[in-house]
Amino acid sequence: MTADAGEGFAVRRLTAREAAERTAELAAVLADCVEGGASVGFMAPLARDRARAFWRREAEDVAAGDRVLLVAEDRPGGEIAGTVQLVLGLPENQPHRAEVAKMLVRRSARRRGLGATLMRAAAEAAREAGRTLLVLDTVTGGDAERLYERLGWTRVGVVPGYALMPDGAPCDTTIFFLALSG
Repeated sequence: MTADAGEGFAVRRLTAREAAERTAELAAVLADCVEGGASVGFMAPLARDRARAFWRREAEDVAAGDRVLLVAEDRPGGEIAGTVQLVLGLPENQPHRAEVAKMLVRRSARRRGLGATLMRAAAEAAREAGRTLLVLDTVTGGDAERLYERLGWTRVGVVPGYALMPDGAPCDTTIFFLALSG
């Protein structure tokens, strides 16, 4: 799967081998987002070795077939500007759904449509995997929340004080779902 993300970027699915080989690049995207204040499961400052270890574990999930890892590159095989994951490894009573996780776009590549293109590619990967329902959570009131609403996701509600921002401040989280058609 390769999709044109506009402005010279392409979105494609990484193999497990590529994911393992590119952990340093993926870690740089994650660190950039955390440094920019994104609440994506890590506190600031994020050490590069912790970020690389995270991506090594994600690559193992890709190898196991429990996760799809998509990247936006400035050209196929080029610099990674963004990424999103589709979690497929869910309990056996949920074979119809997947979770969208870690939608990250480098600060220098934002406002170019990469987030929307990554999310559309995640939905397409979910369809290809036979999934009919996607869910995600995001910081309430941020750019990502507005993006998901524009893309047709349905807002379920807000969980107050769900997580912490990288600086330690509490933040609310909004839960969304998207029903996929064939």
